[in-house]
Amino acid sequence: MEDEKMSKKSFYVTTPIYYPSDNLHIGHTYCTVATDTMARFKRLQGYDVKFLTGTDEHGQKIQTVAKEKGLKPKEFLDGIVGNIKELWKALDISYDRFIRTTDEDHKEIVQKIFQKLYDKGDIYKGFYEGHYCTPCESFWTETQLEDGKCPDCKREVKFAKEETYFFRLSKYQDRLLELLQRDDFLQPESRRNEMINNFIKPGLEDLSVTRSSFDWGIKVPFDDKHVIYVWIDALSNYITALGYLTGNDEEFKKYWPADIQFVGKEIVRFHTIIWPAILMALDIELPKKVFGHGWILFDDDKMSKSKGNVIYPEPLIELYGVDALKYFLLREFSFGNDGSYTNEKFLQRLNADLANDLGNLVSRTIAMIEKYNDGIIPQPTKDGEFDDSLKELVVNAYAKVEDHMEKVSFSNALEEIWKVISRANKYVDETAPWILAKEEENKERLNTVLYNLAETIRVVSILIRPFMEKTSDNILRQLGLGESKANWEDIKEWGKLQSGLQVQKGEPMFPRLDIKKELENLVKTNQEFIAKRRGQNQEEEIVEDDSITIDDFDKIDLRVAEVIKAEKHPDADRLLVLQLKLGEETRQVVSGIAKYYSPEDLIGKKVILVYNLKPVKLRGIESHGMILAADKGKNLL
Repeated sequence: MEDEKMSKKSFYVTTPIYYPSDNLHIGHTYCTVATDTMARFKRLQGYDVKFLTGTDEHGQKIQTVAKEKGLKPKEFLDGIVGNIKELWKALDISYDRFIRTTDEDHKEIVQKIFQKLYDKGDIYKGFYEGHYCTPCESFWTETQLEDGKCPDCKREVKFAKEETYFFRLSKYQDRLLELLQRDDFLQPESRRNEMINNFIKPGLEDLSVTRSSFDWGIKVPFDDKHVIYVWIDALSNYITALGYLTGNDEEFKKYWPADIQFVGKEIVRFHTIIWPAILMALDIELPKKVFGHGWILFDDDKMSKSKGNVIYPEPLIELYGVDALKYFLLREFSFGNDGSYTNEKFLQRLNADLANDLGNLVSRTIAMIEKYNDGIIPQPTKDGEFDDSLKELVVNAYAKVEDHMEKVSFSNALEEIWKVISRANKYVDETAPWILAKEEENKERLNTVLYNLAETIRVVSILIRPFMEKTSDNILRQLGLGESKANWEDIKEWGKLQSGLQVQKGEPMFPRLDIKKELENLVKTNQEFIAKRRGQNQEEEIVEDDSITIDDFDKIDLRVAEVIKAEKHPDADRLLVLQLKLGEETRQVVSGIAKYYSPEDLIGKKVILVYNLKPVKLRGIESHGMILAADKGKNLL
C-alpha cells in the first residue's frame, strides 16, 4: 500500500472534528487554517490531497444544550454547523469533505467497527463507576482529578455508575509505548513526553466506550440500550470518511494512512493513545504523524466564553481580509506552543509585515515599471552590484520553506519568505532606480533592476500561495500573469518571468493602519458581532446592563396593544409569533414566552409593546417590537 500511495503522491490531512455545542472562535480557526495551509502547500507541490474536517455531534452535552434551548439535538446542531460552514467559507478553507457524525454513512460504519471489535473480543460488557465531567464527557479516577475537579477543564465532576461496554485499552499498552517512543509519530516532543510519563507509564485501564444514561448517539448494534461513546464514534471519522468497511473503499486504499493529523493539545491523549489502540485492534495502519498544537490565549489567559474574552474571526475578516488573519495566525505564533493574542499585536503585525514590507514592495515595483518603462516588464541586460545576493536568496528560498513545512513550522516558513521580501526592499534602496532613470546611459541597468524586482515578487507570490492565496492571485494579476503561472517548480530557478508583459497596477493590498483608530473599530465590530450572534442563537433580544438616563428612557415608545392571533414558531419551541392590534395597525412580534403561555391563552389579552424597537429576525421570522412582562418567582406575568 505504501508503494502505491507514494507512486500516486497522495496526501491525507485532517483537522479534529469540532464539538459544536457553540460557535467556533479564533482558537478553532487556528487549527483549521494551519491544516488548510498544509493541504494547499501539498497541492502546490503536485500531491493528490484529501483534506477532511467536520463536527462531532453526539453526546450528553449536545443533548442537554439543545433541550435547554427547546430544540431537538439535530435541529440545534444544524444551526451551529451552518455557522461553521459559513466561517470556513469566509476563510476560504479548501476541505474535500465536511463529515458530520450524524451522517448516515458514518453511523453505519461505526456500528460495523463496534461489531468487529466486539467479535474480536476487544470489547466486553461490565460496569463503570468514576468521576464524570459532563462538559468534557470524560470519566476520571480519583488520582486523575486535580483538587477534586476535572484535570482538563477544571470544572466540577459528579460520581456516576452505569452499565457499559469496555474497550481493552490495557491490552495495547506495550505497543503504544513503543509507538510513542518513536520521534516521528507525535510532535512536538513535549507532547510525546507528556503522553508517556503521564498516561502510559502509570498504566492504562480499559476504556468505557458506551453510555446508557442518555440516548443521543449511535446505537450499539446488538444492544440498543447503549449508545456508542465518543471514543469510537468520533475518532473513527478519519476512516469512515474514506469508505472503510464499505464495498466502495477505493479512497481508503488510496489515502490511508493519514500523513498528518492536526489536533489541539487538549485532545492529544485521545489521538495518540486511544485512536492508535483502536486501529491496532482493527489491524489498520497507524497515522504517520499526529501534531498537537498549542492554544491561542487572550492576554495570556485561555479564551473562554464565560470569561468574556473570546475573539471571533468574522470581524477580523470583515475589516482586514482573510489573508491578513491567516498570515497573522501562522506567523505570530510557533505552532507547537501556546501564543497570546491581542488586538495590538494583530494590527502591528499587519502594518509592519503586510503594509510596510510586502505591500510596499509590490506597490513600488509595479509603480516603477509603469513610470520608467511604460508598464512593460523589461528584458534584463546589464547585471550589477547587489544582483547576485538577491538572486541567491530568492532561488534558495523554496528549499528552506519546504524544510520548515515538513517540520510543521509555519512561522519559520513565513520568516524565510519575509527574508526575501526584506532583501528586495533593501535592493530597491541599494540600486536607487529613481536615480538610474535620470540618465539614458543607465537604461539597461535600470531595466535589469526592474526585472529583478518583478521576478522576485513573482517568486514571492508563489511562496506565499499556500498561506495567502488571494494575495498571491493579486500579485500575479498585477504582473500580467494568471493563476496558471502559480507553479512550485517554476521558483526553483531564476528568470522564469517573461519580459514584455504589461503590468496592471491595483489598489494597495494592505493600506497602513492607524492603530489607535483601528483598535476602537475592532473592539466595536467584535462586540456587534457577538451581540448579533447571541440574538440568533438565544432567540431573544439583548438587553444591556448599563444604566440609562431619563433622556434615554424618553426615547422609548410604549403602547398598549391587543393580541388578536398567536401561534407557535415553526422552528423554535420557546417562541410564539403574535399578531398585535394597535388601532388600525397590526404588528407582528416574536416573543420567548411559550414556556409560560399557550397561544390560545393570549388571545384578547392587552400587552405593553415597545413600539419603536428596531425590527429583527428571530429564527427566520421578523419581529417588529417587544412585549413587556414581569416575573414573579418562576412565573411570568
